Amino acid sequence: MKTAVVFYTLDGNCAIVAQEIKSILNADLIQLHTDNEKKRKGIVKFFWACGMMFKKKPKLKPYSFDPSAYDLIIIGAPVWAGAPASPIKTFIANTSITSKKIALFVCHAGGSGNSIKIFKTMLSGNEFIAEIEFKDPSKNNIEEIKQQIADWVKGFK
Repeated sequence: MKTAVVFYTLDGNCAIVAQEIKSILNADLIQLHTDNEKKRKGIVKFFWACGMMFKKKPKLKPYSFDPSAYDLIIIGAPVWAGAPASPIKTFIANTSITSKKIALFVCHAGGSGNSIKIFKTMLSGNEFIAEIEFKDPSKNNIEEIKQQIADWVKGFK
């Protein structure tokens, strides 16, 4: 099954998950970047992310993705204020994804809120085969995270 992992990450948590999924499934990896992305730390990162939340569709750097080339599309995003990060919303709004098998993952620091429900609403017209959330992958035992991912993707093959 031809698989793509499309994700956005601000501080690397979703990248950890996406890279592991790619490794296990031999999937294509599409990382999204905002057009003004810079390394941000501390309070600056917080204010930048808050600003992005209020931009319904922040501009993304160019990327190449054709959903018709894939049988399964795995989409991942950080959770910002209980919803998927706004850059992933831009991707979904700009990409026609219908009648596909979809798996979703989110990374958060304290709760997934309504992020999965919002994802599913934005991606209506698809078949959702799996969903999972990860709390601070970069701050937890990486071997446990890898095992959790491996167990999650077993049903995808």
